[in-house]
Amino acid sequence: MGETFDRSVKFFVAKKIREYRKEAGLTQKELGDKIGVKHNTISSYESGTNEPEQNILFKIADALNISINDLFPKQSSATQANTATSILIPVLGRIVAGEPIDAITEIIDYEEITPRMAQKGKHFALVVKGNSMEPTLREGDVVIVRQQPTVENGEIAIVLVNGNEATVKEVKEAPAGITLIGHNVAVYTPHFYTREQIESLPITILGKVVELRRKF
Repeated sequence: MGETFDRSVKFFVAKKIREYRKEAGLTQKELGDKIGVKHNTISSYESGTNEPEQNILFKIADALNISINDLFPKQSSATQANTATSILIPVLGRIVAGEPIDAITEIIDYEEITPRMAQKGKHFALVVKGNSMEPTLREGDVVIVRQQPTVENGEIAIVLVNGNEATVKEVKEAPAGITLIGHNVAVYTPHFYTREQIESLPITILGKVVELRRKF
């Protein structure tokens, strides 16, 4: 194994460490105690922020009573990773102001996207909170988002308003400003923001929702 993983393999390993730890009924602290590292180190392995060295991977596998091979893609999956038939992106629990998306460590899962989609730009996934976008989007849905600073009228975007946590809304733009629209008007009436408010609050578009992943 090289000093660094291929990005897809790195996220695969991160996901497997998390899955097997939970199957073993261990907290991050308990796993860390077993292999001699701190719990935040385990957290960084599971988020893909840091890459465990080979000797640490053997310790993790031993602590979880698995083979080190269980942490890596099988041959067919590895071949797919090498030929880039799927790419893993992080599912974020939330996004707040002042935290670059690439630096967010609150990763709760991973989703796969195709190389064709990945070629169109950087992507991340986000869990929908609340019911303001029902029936289009429901709480707990996962949306795939392409990072971009603008969207077309009528498209659904991830928007950061007034430095608060990012929200999912339909965007309508006009010369005077933009309107954020929730599809469930009973709980979220359209909010209009002037050009001045867009700059002063600020209102920031983080990306366009390009796909919905709903788990039943």
